[in-house]
Amino acid sequence: MKSFLLNIRHAIDQLNEWIGGRIAWLTALLVLLTVLDVVWRRLLNNTQTWIMEMEWHLFALIFLLGAGYAYKHDRHVRVDLFYARFSSRDKAWVNLIGNVLFLMPWCAVLIWFAAGFAWNAFKIREASPDPGGLPARYVIKFSIVVGAVLLMLQGIADTITAVLKLMERKKEMGG
Repeated sequence: MKSFLLNIRHAIDQLNEWIGGRIAWLTALLVLLTVLDVVWRRLLNNTQTWIMEMEWHLFALIFLLGAGYAYKHDRHVRVDLFYARFSSRDKAWVNLIGNVLFLMPWCAVLIWFAAGFAWNAFKIREASPDPGGLPARYVIKFSIVVGAVLLMLQGIADTITAVLKLMERKKEMGG
C-alpha cells in the first residue's frame, strides 16, 4: 500500500515539475512582450489589442498552470503565523485536513463550473470581442480546468505525504 501511494505521489510530483519547468519559460516571454508593448506605446504612441490580450493570457497560463508546481514547492500563500511553529506531525494534520476539507472540494467545484464555462466558449468558438484581438478565447478558459486539475492532483500528492507522515509517526509510537 505504501509503495502504491508513493508511486502515485511521485507521478503527480513529476507531472507538476515537468509542467512547471515549461511554464516558467512563459515568464520570460511575458517580460519580452511587455517590453515590446511599452516600447510600441512610447515610440509610436500606439498599442495593439493582440499584445495586451496576449499579456493577460500569458499571465493567466503562468498562474493557472503553475499553481500545482507552486504548491509542490510550498510557494503558495499560507498564513504562517502558527504553522511555522508546528511540529511535523501537526503540520501533517493541518495539511491533511486543509486538503480534504478545503483544497480538493474547491478544486472540484472549480473544475465542474469551469469545464461548462470553457465548453460553452468552445461550442461558439469564442474569440476576443475587440478588433485585432486574439482568436480562440476558449483555450484560455480550458486552462482554468487544467490548472485546477493540476492543483487538485498536487493536493492529492500532499495528502498522501501527510497520511504517510502520520502513519510513520503512529508506528514509531507503537500504534
